[in-house]
Amino acid sequence: MDSYQVITDSAGALSQQMVDELGIEVIPMDITLGSDTFKDYPDRHCMPLHDFYARIATGEPFKTNQVSPAVYISTFEKYLEAGTDVLYLSFSSGMSGTYNNSVMVAKELSEKYPDRKILTVDTLGASLGQGLVVWHAAQKKKAGVPIEGVQQWVQENNRRMNHWFTVNDLNHLKRGGRLSASAALVGTMLGIKPVLNVDANGKLALIEKVRGRRQALNALVSHMEQTQEDAGNQVIFIGHSACQQDAEYVKDRVEEEFHPKKVVIGDLGLTISAHTSTDTIALFFLGKERK
Repeated sequence: MDSYQVITDSAGALSQQMVDELGIEVIPMDITLGSDTFKDYPDRHCMPLHDFYARIATGEPFKTNQVSPAVYISTFEKYLEAGTDVLYLSFSSGMSGTYNNSVMVAKELSEKYPDRKILTVDTLGASLGQGLVVWHAAQKKKAGVPIEGVQQWVQENNRRMNHWFTVNDLNHLKRGGRLSASAALVGTMLGIKPVLNVDANGKLALIEKVRGRRQALNALVSHMEQTQEDAGNQVIFIGHSACQQDAEYVKDRVEEEFHPKKVVIGDLGLTISAHTSTDTIALFFLGKERK
């Protein structure tokens, strides 16, 4: 069986420790914050989390950039030249043009390296939802599943990766075009907190609005109850942006309700947190297929 390398991008929000444990490579995406442009490396050496969160909380303008074809070529070729196949698991095509760039590059490189396999898969996920898909893929690779088998698993299960999350700052959603100015104003005055998910097309979808932060956190667990499948035999990911205490609360609720194998708390990542701001909590698990 030919060797292959699992690659993803930094929108998947995996920590450097997990990247090392999984044996994967992460392509850092470019982020522009104010007048600064930097790469979103897993070890955050270009922009410490504390500094990043402090700046986005003030409403500093930002832009996240898709991975360029040139970066894909240089990343993929170092493996292809060494005789190693490539399996790339991409940030959702519903939120970025990154996946389309990877498909174009894979086609181009396949002509240059006809004896190598270059497979790209749209995870239809974001943040640690994408990261959890990558985690499963890496486990299958370690178990000896060939590259085509892992590709097939992702294609068959990417829409089963549930993303349930809530944000605390409605004005940040307004700036990102996800909420009208009037809705943000009224919602803020009433203490309304939105509960969102990622739909079957890999796009953000507003599911409901609840009053109060604690009710919003409980709503995440309620939606998990309605959409989970065999949660007791799973590893569950919880992501947060500068609200560790709320993440611990959700973890306690999940462990009490579902008794999963393990619950991992991690950071939501710079690429996603730029759009949602601080105090965002997200819950990720395999369950019913997203609609």
